[in-house]
Amino acid sequence: MADKPTSGEILGVPYNFERPSIGRMLSSYWQPGEGMLVEKPFGVGYTLNLANWRSWIVVVVAGALLWQQEQGSSTDTEEQEDEPVEVIVDDDH
Repeated sequence: MADKPTSGEILGVPYNFERPSIGRMLSSYWQPGEGMLVEKPFGVGYTLNLANWRSWIVVVVAGALLWQQEQGSSTDTEEQEDEPVEVIVDDDH
């Protein structure tokens, strides 16, 4: 039986299914001099390069949006519980 490759590229998208190690994980997420996106250390696709300042902007914006969504959903549920609902039934046919 032929050995299947554990890493490579399909249609321009990288993949890597080699057993992950701490060293490979750290070196994958911190690559000074590289772009904002780098190949994932395990799995399919790309991930953020935390050595690039633009990646930190993405992380902060995503965190702020998540925080805003959580704050909005908690106040929405409180308002919905306090307000009565009016139902109008129209029998004119």
